[in-house]
Amino acid sequence: MAVKIRLQRHGKKNFAFFTIVVADTRAPRDGRFIEQIGSYNPNTNPATIVLNSERALAWLKVGAEPTLTARRILSYEGVLLRHHLDGGVAKGALTQEQADAKWNAWKGERDAKINAKKVGISKDAAQKVKEALAAEAKVNQERAEAIAKKKQEAAEAAAAKAAEEAAEAAPAEEEAPAEA
Repeated sequence: MAVKIRLQRHGKKNFAFFTIVVADTRAPRDGRFIEQIGSYNPNTNPATIVLNSERALAWLKVGAEPTLTARRILSYEGVLLRHHLDGGVAKGALTQEQADAKWNAWKGERDAKINAKKVGISKDAAQKVKEALAAEAKVNQERAEAIAKKKQEAAEAAAAKAAEEAAEAAPAEEEAPAEA
């Protein structure tokens, strides 16, 4: 019986998430499986992967073949590296301590990259919010200046009109006493 490590699709249209399963190759994609070893949610940034690495490694050792996407996920989680290092230990090219040291060094670098990405994403989001607030403040200030300018022009126009009326009324008052 050929066994594959593959993804089962769940979720709704345009918002899928996946479970990582070990299944017979003849079983349907979302059908019967032998064991569920993890989940993969590509909707988050960075994608959320929960994987039982020990079970995945055990299935690889007994000959389960991962699909391309499952292979990428296993590689990202370090299961394939661990399998490779265990092969080196079995052949005598490495000791178990050397293999563990290499795997721990790789895992530390990977975790640092993931944390750096998360921090970068949060900083980028904070920067975008800051820029949006600055742009909004600028627009509000320009609107306030335009309103103040209109009010000032209206006040000047009213003052000029009042001055004109006063100037027209003043000669009329001057003429009125002369007639009397």
